[in-house]
Amino acid sequence: MSQKEILLHFFNHYGYYVGTYYPREHLNSGYIILKQAEHYLDENKRIILASKIVEGSCKNILNVIKYYKNRGKDLGKIEENIILLYKKIEKCNKVNELMAIEGNIRDIYYKAFDEIISNEDFIFNQRTRRPPQNELNALISFGNSLFYVLVLGEIYKTHLDPRIGYLHATNFRRFTLNLDISEIFKPIIIDRLIFTLLSKKMITKSDFEEDMGGILLKDKGKRVFIEEFDRRLKKTINHRQLGRKVSYRRLIRMELYKLEKHLIGESEFEPYVSRW
Repeated sequence: MSQKEILLHFFNHYGYYVGTYYPREHLNSGYIILKQAEHYLDENKRIILASKIVEGSCKNILNVIKYYKNRGKDLGKIEENIILLYKKIEKCNKVNELMAIEGNIRDIYYKAFDEIISNEDFIFNQRTRRPPQNELNALISFGNSLFYVLVLGEIYKTHLDPRIGYLHATNFRRFTLNLDISEIFKPIIIDRLIFTLLSKKMITKSDFEEDMGGILLKDKGKRVFIEEFDRRLKKTINHRQLGRKVSYRRLIRMELYKLEKHLIGESEFEPYVSRW
């Protein structure tokens, strides 16, 4: 496995990521790691990157809201409240303040899910994890877990170290850079995928089961989700700056390259924002 540079990701019974086997010789760069650490330890430099990540996430959330609002969903008040919070991002000078705003934006955004999905079998109620307490939370948790691992795999194909993030605090236990980059893309990839799967009834209530005090997606439902997830990653969009079509997977790698350029001072990091 190591000689062929194959990454192996491990998940537990509940579908949560537990670890990765990766080749000893990967693309780590001492210079980039030093620059990552520099931008983490310098509060001014860190807040710039953390703010950009929250801005990108919020803009993509708003684009999801606008997409469904334009299709007749009653989301005007939710959109207004998110915009009010978005305007506070630039005033933050502490990462914990940014995290609080990002959490509040998510809480308001999740209130839109019931209106968008319009299915009594999938009611949001509140965000619950480990284990999720209803079917919709189970889908969100499973999709997010897949996406965190996908981004981790893309990071290993760059010179960046996944252990040093900027919005999420670096600690002894986990990777954080993949969580940061995931925040930008989750609304337009995972959330949109969930809405599609439910609206087309590709996943139904029968695809879930109770287990250890929570609700989990059965194997059949996981296969459907993963197949559509892979299909979405291969989907291409017109990239205005490049003047050609680019897959969503490629967009994620490009986001990491943009971060590298920011760290070495070539250009400022600007998060990807979808355009429909």
